Amino acid sequence: MSARSRTLWTFGITSAALFMASLDNLVVTTALPSIRAHLHASLAGLQWTVNAYTLTFAVLLLTGATLGERYGRRRLFTFGLGLFAPSIGWLVAARAAQGVGAAVLVPLTLTLLSAAVSPERRGLALGAWGAVGGLAIAIGPLVGGAVVEGASWQWIFWLNVPIGLVLLPTAWFRLTESRGSAAKLDVPGLVLASLGLLGIVLGVVRGNDHGWTSATVLPPIAVGALLLAAFIGWELRAREPMLPLHLFRSRGFTLTNIASLLMFFGMFGSIFLLAQFLQVVQHYSPLQAGLRTLPWTAMPVFIAPVAGSLSDRIGGRPLLAVGLGLQAIGLGWLAAVASPTVAYAAMVPAFVISGVGMSLFFAPVANMVLGSVRRDQEGIASGANNAIRELGGVFGIAVLGAVFSANGGYATGASFVSGMSSAVWVGGAAVAVAAAAALALPRLHKSPRDLPTSQLVPELAQLR
Repeated sequence: MSARSRTLWTFGITSAALFMASLDNLVVTTALPSIRAHLHASLAGLQWTVNAYTLTFAVLLLTGATLGERYGRRRLFTFGLGLFAPSIGWLVAARAAQGVGAAVLVPLTLTLLSAAVSPERRGLALGAWGAVGGLAIAIGPLVGGAVVEGASWQWIFWLNVPIGLVLLPTAWFRLTESRGSAAKLDVPGLVLASLGLLGIVLGVVRGNDHGWTSATVLPPIAVGALLLAAFIGWELRAREPMLPLHLFRSRGFTLTNIASLLMFFGMFGSIFLLAQFLQVVQHYSPLQAGLRTLPWTAMPVFIAPVAGSLSDRIGGRPLLAVGLGLQAIGLGWLAAVASPTVAYAAMVPAFVISGVGMSLFFAPVANMVLGSVRRDQEGIASGANNAIRELGGVFGIAVLGAVFSANGGYATGASFVSGMSSAVWVGGAAVAVAAAAALALPRLHKSPRDLPTSQLVPELAQLR
């Protein structure tokens, strides 16, 4: 097989795999009301339907990349594909398995493609690869709504099966096997982080239903916090830590990750509730609800490339601050105008503002993360930022769900709006704090033009 053919095959396979993983992140949002009605699921069950995927993805992201370097990228890539293969408990378990697959799959798509493309064509290939990931995020709610309305909610979890069945043999026979440095797995760090995060999220999700001082809430949160403290202690002395904490000595790296965490906290927690609002309160069909989210979710496809070009010229700090500020304004707008009878036209400007803000955030964030560390630290810095962002989404859904439950519920439209407005105000406030963190960022020590393209593009693709 010629080098050109190998490159084309690698691009097609890795882009399709990225599309699968990205689509699964938001495709479930428009199906939540149908899942709730069919399975009689509680708010906590719906939260875990989303968080089971996101939490496992976040915790195992760095581990997935390390496994590929040690045991073979093609081998682990096909394993991740295989994991994308009727009670709420079974649904949550299946979503967790998909999260494991995504954690292995996503970091290796970039590694495999970067190795297959010549340096002079790398920017073009990775730019197209990133656009595929952005497209999956943009159409996720729309596809989910169309499938739920045209068939049933169960079919959204079968969407990736035909793609996976085609990609599995294709990846095995068409991708070239490669390995990286044989880094040792940080098993104690992985166990401590996983159990600690699980305990805290479990307690927060149960808090309002069980009581914040009950035996099923307070002990998991306390034990989870202790395990995370033990994780930090272990990482400080581990020879090959899963998350090198010395990176946080850089003010730029720390502030960028704080901004990323809070951005995803506010955005994912709000989308979780707003996607249900359009159906539960406004009585749109799943497809109609998916279409109405496009002014928000599709905006990065159009704005992010322009923002990326601006980032090269004026730097990432002003774009990050403006983008986060617009996202906070958009969320505040939605919280202010929300009512059981609010016209969709009154929400469109807020959706557009939020979409533009999200686009301005994603384009320069890679420059800021990678410009704050040494060249030999860029790979682990990018992976850490991705994991922290996903954790922001996990806690956003858990905490904003708790705020929603404390101030409202599903009993009536007015009750839902009361809970949702309170939660979205909290989400908007979190993003506003992220904007303040972005204003405090130092200037880049390295020009974005000096950064390798393979490190710049992943953040544009991870529109999550």
